[in-house]
Amino acid sequence: MNSINKAVEMSGQTAKNVLKRNSMRFAAALLIALASFVTAPNPTLAAAAQHHDQVPGFYRLKVGDLEVTALFDGPGKFDVNWLNGEKTKDGVLKMLQADPHLMDVSDTGYLVNSGKHLILVDAGSGTWFGGGKFGHLVANLRSAGYTPEQIDVVLVTHLHSDHIGGLTSQDGKIVFPNAEIDVAKADSEFWLSPEIAAKAPKEAQNFFQSAQAIAAPYIKTGKWHTFSDSDQIVDGMRIVPLRGHTPGHTGYEFSSQEKKILFWGDVMHVQRLQLSDPKITVGFDVDPTAASATRDQLLRKLASEDVLIAGPHMLFPGLGRLHKESGTYRWAPVAFTDYWDEK
Repeated sequence: MNSINKAVEMSGQTAKNVLKRNSMRFAAALLIALASFVTAPNPTLAAAAQHHDQVPGFYRLKVGDLEVTALFDGPGKFDVNWLNGEKTKDGVLKMLQADPHLMDVSDTGYLVNSGKHLILVDAGSGTWFGGGKFGHLVANLRSAGYTPEQIDVVLVTHLHSDHIGGLTSQDGKIVFPNAEIDVAKADSEFWLSPEIAAKAPKEAQNFFQSAQAIAAPYIKTGKWHTFSDSDQIVDGMRIVPLRGHTPGHTGYEFSSQEKKILFWGDVMHVQRLQLSDPKITVGFDVDPTAASATRDQLLRKLASEDVLIAGPHMLFPGLGRLHKESGTYRWAPVAFTDYWDEK
């Protein structure tokens, strides 16, 4: 009997030892499994590639009864060497060390649907400016639900290629075949003049050459029109002379249901720089003194009015309002919404 009890007791100890060993093995296996789970990537999740494309570049809003659509043409950085004044350049270079995005800009055109007409304000760069970073306006126009053939009128703020390059392809084909092109007489006579071009500095030659090539097919077909400041081109729109950047630089103010929007062209190139110091001018200004005076006068006026501003070089969509604070100006961009407010 004692031998049986000892056998049972030994059997129990063996069982306990076996159970203990198995428990240790299970724990070790569990740790290995957990380590594998933590460190080894899930092959299904790891297979998902990054997507580098964004949404189509357009933004729509209402101004009274008008539908206004911002059309992104491309992103860019304003070159410090394009600023006037060595002191200004030196100061900006120091600021860029702490703020590398200080000189970020955009190129944007704007579509106004009045219910009667489709009016494009500036046409972007096409392939004439920007080194391939610009030229997306027509694609974004299509994404917004319109085609180039539907455009009735193109209002040109001035004849620099980043505003009119989208009108004509490099091989001379018209991009907006049914549109009438309207530009200030002073700008047309300046940039399309071979005599003025011949006397212009070397760095300005490209602007003369591109303006003449871009305008040529529209002139040939009778679709290139010039206006004076007192002319009425479309209902509900007022011509706003903004001279200085170019001889005929022009803004366009649309009004509807007591709401206003001003397309101000190149009144401002680098918003974060020129809002804090509106006296800063750029090398593209034909008359820097006049450009600075125009900007100063206009900013003072707009800061005291509830006028929506469309600025083609403000960060996309370039739509907002101005406020005066502590002796400087603050840009209040429109708030993004993903729905169309019918109210």
